[in-house]
Amino acid sequence: MNKPTLISFKLCPYVQRSVITLLEKKVDYEIKYIDLSNKPDWFLKISPLGRVPVLQVGEDVLFESAVINEYLDEVSPPSIHPESPLTKAKHRAWIEFASALLVDQYFLTMTKEQAEFEKRKGEIINKYKQLEAILPEPKNGALYFSGDRFHLIDTSYAPGFMRFAILQSALPELDLDKDFPKVRTWVKTLLSKESVQKSVLPEVPEEYIRYIKDHKSYLGSLLK
Repeated sequence: MNKPTLISFKLCPYVQRSVITLLEKKVDYEIKYIDLSNKPDWFLKISPLGRVPVLQVGEDVLFESAVINEYLDEVSPPSIHPESPLTKAKHRAWIEFASALLVDQYFLTMTKEQAEFEKRKGEIINKYKQLEAILPEPKNGALYFSGDRFHLIDTSYAPGFMRFAILQSALPELDLDKDFPKVRTWVKTLLSKESVQKSVLPEVPEEYIRYIKDHKSYLGSLLK
């Protein structure tokens, strides 16, 4: 496998999914950061949707985190995707659910209206309720999506969980998983993993809060 280059915006949760996968798979890679508010021409030429992450492998380019992660999993055994076609398909479906949760999170942080903030907060809590219903019981105080083993799907939830933890550290009353013990254990398990902790730069928590405040959103007005 050629040494890949991951094109990143350091606050992007979708990029973080791929970084976690690269670290879990112990792939030697390079990372190149860009400013999404001032996208360079070379990036626009290789990114059909103008979004990150983009993975460059030699002369080839991949985009969309789910596609990138499946590629990395396939070329760097052993696989962390389920072997069963049905279970694998179910995981892919719940990865899409994770992306919908990230959309809710984004609008929660960016909306300037309290009513929209409360609406998104309710939708996030409802998604947590759905996750709580399908998660297995924890074992020895730890939990992943499928039980006691880390899978590719876990990389899709960890970035959102990390951002909610950052937000809660600045606004303790924003404790969205308090009524969902299995989700809470899953969050704790993922955020304790070295690959998750090392998947962002040290300055990201502070910059994430500043990014929200700078957009003068409703949530930004509440943050300390």
